[in-house]
Amino acid sequence: MVNELFNIMRGNGDFFGLVIHLCAILMVIFLVLPFHEWAHAWVASLLGDKAIKYRGRLSLNPLSHIDYMGALCLLLFGFGWAKPVPVDPRNFKNPKWGMAIVSIAGPLANIVAAMAGGFIFYGVAYLAPAFSATLVGEYLTLFLAYYIAINCSLAVFNLLPIPPLDGSKILFAFLPDKWVYKIYQYQRVFSIILIALLFVGLLDIPLTFLQGLIMEFINTVCALPFKLIVG
Repeated sequence: MVNELFNIMRGNGDFFGLVIHLCAILMVIFLVLPFHEWAHAWVASLLGDKAIKYRGRLSLNPLSHIDYMGALCLLLFGFGWAKPVPVDPRNFKNPKWGMAIVSIAGPLANIVAAMAGGFIFYGVAYLAPAFSATLVGEYLTLFLAYYIAINCSLAVFNLLPIPPLDGSKILFAFLPDKWVYKIYQYQRVFSIILIALLFVGLLDIPLTFLQGLIMEFINTVCALPFKLIVG
């Protein structure tokens, strides 16, 4: 987003493309990030953390979930976060595996959201080709393409096995308790390392590769029923 703004200031960018990209990010911030956090809360509730209902997070209300710094980072840099859901693993039969299941629910919510966009994208492309060829149709498909890509990017980003991301809780299910405790002691350090890695771009290649795999899967699954219908 920052690079696109600079390109427009130099007269090289596509203003309408930037606006559509911005709209896709705002939709993710106000609809999908709350869905991501709600998924954590809902699964935690199913697994036994009933008190989570009274923490105000078993809701799709964006105001319950939005972290303003995380939203700003998503707008400017393409990665961001919402307020973490406070989960008490002591309410689970198996705390480590319970936390792993709760943690994977968030990235899966992003994939579900991306697939919803994918079905609309291919539905328009296959069932309304004349509309998709219009200016409005082109902007709609561009919006959906951005929306799908952002969700896939967030899913991959959150699955990184680095604290405090969701992937770290999944990793903890396979580690001895003493290792988990030691990692928690240095969680702030790992967070700083993560930000540094993102800032210098060392994670760009693996993140882009994994994002591409997920997008290929989503494109294949979402296009298939429309290919069968059209024949």
